[in-house]
Amino acid sequence: MPGDKYQRLPQSGRGMEVTAMSTVKKGYLILEDGHVFEGALMEGSKNSSGEVVFNTSAFGYEQILTDPSYAGQIVVMTYPLIGNYGVSSRLLEADRPWVKGFVVRGLNIGEHYEKEEELKEFLQKNQLACISGIDTRALTRLIRNKGTMGGLISDTLDDLEDLIRRARAVVPPPEGFVRQVSRKDVATLGSGDKRIVLVDYGTKKSIASSIVGRGCELIIVPADTPAHEIMQISPDGLVLSNGPGDPAECDYAIKAVKELIGSMPILGICLGHQILSLALGANTRKMVFGHRGSNHPVKDMRTGKIYITAQNHGYVADESSLAGRGVDVLFKNLNDGTVEGIIHRELPIMSVQFHPEASPGPIDTAYILDDFIESIKGNTNIFLDCG
Repeated sequence: MPGDKYQRLPQSGRGMEVTAMSTVKKGYLILEDGHVFEGALMEGSKNSSGEVVFNTSAFGYEQILTDPSYAGQIVVMTYPLIGNYGVSSRLLEADRPWVKGFVVRGLNIGEHYEKEEELKEFLQKNQLACISGIDTRALTRLIRNKGTMGGLISDTLDDLEDLIRRARAVVPPPEGFVRQVSRKDVATLGSGDKRIVLVDYGTKKSIASSIVGRGCELIIVPADTPAHEIMQISPDGLVLSNGPGDPAECDYAIKAVKELIGSMPILGICLGHQILSLALGANTRKMVFGHRGSNHPVKDMRTGKIYITAQNHGYVADESSLAGRGVDVLFKNLNDGTVEGIIHRELPIMSVQFHPEASPGPIDTAYILDDFIESIKGNTNIFLDCG
C-alpha cells in the first residue's frame, strides 16, 4: 500500500518473509510485445534475457531450475509460494541450473529437515536473475493467450525501446541448446545383465537413476554420437532423453536415430519422443505456450485409462504427419488433444512426450520404464499388442 513502511510479500504462515521497502530494489520483466511487469529484484541479480514460459507445479522448483530442458528460458511459477522447503542437493537434476531467469509471486524462507540452504541463497550462489512480487496470474494469462515470447529481466526501464529490442533478440547459442547442455564424454553407471545406452540431449539425473535402479548397466553418450559408435557399444536397448529447444534443429540426432531404427528396442522421452517422430518421417510444430507442470492428464488410447503426468515441452509431434509411418498414437493429452506418445506396429519402438520418471510430479506412468526394461530382459513384451 502507498506510504507503508514495509512491503509484505504475498505469503502466509510459517516461512513468511517481510522486506523493508527501503531495501527492496525494483526490477522489471519486459516482454517483447511491450508489456512490463514490476517487482522486487533479488540482490545479486543480473540482467538476463530468455524465452518466457510458465510452469504450473506447486512444488519441485529445485528440479525445474536444474532441468536442462529449460536452457535459455525464463521460468514463471504459477504457484504463489516458492521456496517453502529450501533446497536439497539430492533433488537437483543437473550440476548447475540451466534457466536464464526465475519469476515468482513470493520468494519464501524454507523449513524442511532436508534443507541445505535457502532457495534465495541457491539462486544467488548460481548468479541467477530472480524477480518476485510479480502478478504471476496476469503474466500467465498473457502468455496463455499470446503464446511464449522473449523477455528480459532488468534493473532499469531506461531506454525502454532498446530493452524491448533485446527481449525480442533471444536466440539459441551457436552450437544449439542441445549441444550446449549435453555431456561431452561417455559415462558408465550401474551394472546388470542388460546394457542400455542413454543419448544425452539434456537428460535429467532422475532418468539415469531410474534406469540404473532397475538393474541395468547404463552407458550415457553425448547428443551428437553417431549411430555406428552407439552400435559398437552393443546395447540391448536405447533411450532417447529429454532436452531443450526445437527438435527439428537436431539434424545430427535425427540422422543417428533413423539409422538405429530396427536394430534394438528404443524408448523416447520428451525431446527424445520428438526426435524419434522426426526420424520416422513425421513433423513437429511449436505450441502456443507448451506443457510445463506436474498436473497434465493423458489418456492411454488402448485401455482408456487416464494418467496424471509431469511435462516440460514447447514442441509436439504433428498427429496428421504420423499417418503412414507405421505407428499408432499411444497417448493423447486431455487438455488439448495433442499427441503424448506413439508405439510402432512392427518394431520394438515407443516414445512418450511426458516424463515417466516424474521428478517432480506423479509417478502414475513409471510403469513405462518398468515395462521397457522388462521387455528387454525378456520377461514381458510390451510390443506384442501394439497393433
